Amino acid sequence: MNAVGIDVSKGKSTVAVIQPFGVVIAEPFDVFHTDSGLKELVSLIKSLSGETKVVMEYTGTYYEPVANALHNAGIFVSVVNPLVLDDYDTNRVRKVKTDKLDALKIASYALDKWIKLRKYEPAETVRKTLQIMNRQCIKLNKILVMQKNSLIALLDCCFPNANTLFTSPRRVSDGHEKWVDYVVKFPHVDSVAKLSLMSRFCS
Repeated sequence: MNAVGIDVSKGKSTVAVIQPFGVVIAEPFDVFHTDSGLKELVSLIKSLSGETKVVMEYTGTYYEPVANALHNAGIFVSVVNPLVLDDYDTNRVRKVKTDKLDALKIASYALDKWIKLRKYEPAETVRKTLQIMNRQCIKLNKILVMQKNSLIALLDCCFPNANTLFTSPRRVSDGHEKWVDYVVKFPHVDSVAKLSLMSRFCS
């Protein structure tokens, strides 16, 4: 009964292997997410005698090269929500996070939840593509909101409340809002004040 805990980060992972009653088979060590590094990890895990289960955190897309390599090699892999692992056997005294201790913690979790561990299955190609597109869309929306807030902050200095002058919805064609088009043409309150009354209406 071998529990493999993997603390995943960008480009590399920290791995620990333990058995029941606190027997440490492999002290925490680093594995780089390269073909050679993952092949060595697969060979190590397959060399263990007895049943073996691997547990790692769901960390964005960083875990996928490791999880897929182990899954394709026929090794049992379970990917767990980081919040679940954070709540597991938390040592409130330890304030410094270390990959080595986290790898041992994940391995301990694997032993305690041995029967209940859910086997990892790689996402289908279509689903994977949709997940990537969804993440990109979320990132784009965050950037748009950030840029909009930055523009409003700048307007507070030179044209206060310009963003409240219009209530029309976004244009369907390009998503622009009326007030944005307005401040592009009149970026400062003085640019409006200098216009004649007639030209204001014509604008």
